[in-house]
Amino acid sequence: MTPVEIAEYKQRWMSSGHNHPVAIHSDLRGQAKDWCKVQLMKQQWVHRKYTNVYEDTFFFEYHQDADSFCNHFKKWIINY
Repeated sequence: MTPVEIAEYKQRWMSSGHNHPVAIHSDLRGQAKDWCKVQLMKQQWVHRKYTNVYEDTFFFEYHQDADSFCNHFKKWIINY
């Protein structure tokens, strides 16, 4: 997929309301992004910085990806 196709694809599933948000402590931002880059394809996740105080939110296209992310970062998850 080209970068434009990836962006359009992400936009479609994010706007559909069928995304799976997971909030994590912002101190883990780098580790969480690295995990996503290794475990998932670019079009399957979206990161938003500072969605609340000391909080970043990751959105996943698939529920099982959100579950895997939560299992890996168990003690740092703020809400799921």
